[in-house]
Amino acid sequence: MKFEGTKDYVATDDLRVAVNAAITLQRPLLVKGEPGTGKTVLAEEVAKAIDAELITWHIKSTTKAHQGLYEYDAVSRLRDSQLGDERVKDIRNYISKGKLWEAFERKKRPVLLIDEIDKADIEFPNDLLQELDRMEFYVYETNETIKAEIRPIVIITSNNEKELPDAFLRRCFFHYIKFPEEDTMKAIIDVHFPGLKGKLVQEALNIFYEIREVPGLKKKPSTSELLDWLKLLLSEDISPETLREKDPTKLIPPLHGALLKNEQDVHLFERLAFLARRERN
Repeated sequence: MKFEGTKDYVATDDLRVAVNAAITLQRPLLVKGEPGTGKTVLAEEVAKAIDAELITWHIKSTTKAHQGLYEYDAVSRLRDSQLGDERVKDIRNYISKGKLWEAFERKKRPVLLIDEIDKADIEFPNDLLQELDRMEFYVYETNETIKAEIRPIVIITSNNEKELPDAFLRRCFFHYIKFPEEDTMKAIIDVHFPGLKGKLVQEALNIFYEIREVPGLKKKPSTSELLDWLKLLLSEDISPETLREKDPTKLIPPLHGALLKNEQDVHLFERLAFLARRERN
């Protein structure tokens, strides 16, 4: 079982090595990187490449580890008992399976994505140590142990919003997705916009990488934002010549709302343009 990338996803050599190493070691693959660098999409493409089911657990700030195992609805059972409902005789009627339970009971190896684990509280990763290590957990309400039929491929993403515990990191194979260099970015663009005119792509990339290098930028534009911007440039029929225009008073590129995502960065470019106008005068 080897991951070699797909026609819809440009995987660098080091990323392919990391995915296959995690599969071989049967350890969770912890993927970090800037937002918009394709961490979540990686799990989708791995599942597609090896013809596996993808089970996704999106983590929020309020998510607790036990929700990935199961949840017992004691309130509903109490209410039904007061109403004389026959369902109360079987406690399983009030247990909802979590994403780990779903993955553990599959007969064919699935891909389990735990997306943005750093959004949860600091204890969340530690609370899953044993379950991810042994691939089993105990259901107290039914006195049974749920053990994986076949060990799933686990991919965990993080945006580096907070540090993860050392004990958790030791159990993972780690890979940091570097921001794509220009050649890789061109290959990504070609996947999404096959046959796109070379001059437009080159001018757009020049501006994109220049923006990312501006000192003081709060949020650098990502790969997904570049693709959105290119889609808008094509839709509005913006020419390479318009992008190539080097007037220093027009530092903000056309349709910049696809690239700059907060007012602080827009104001930064407006200040730079203002200073450029003063220098010219």
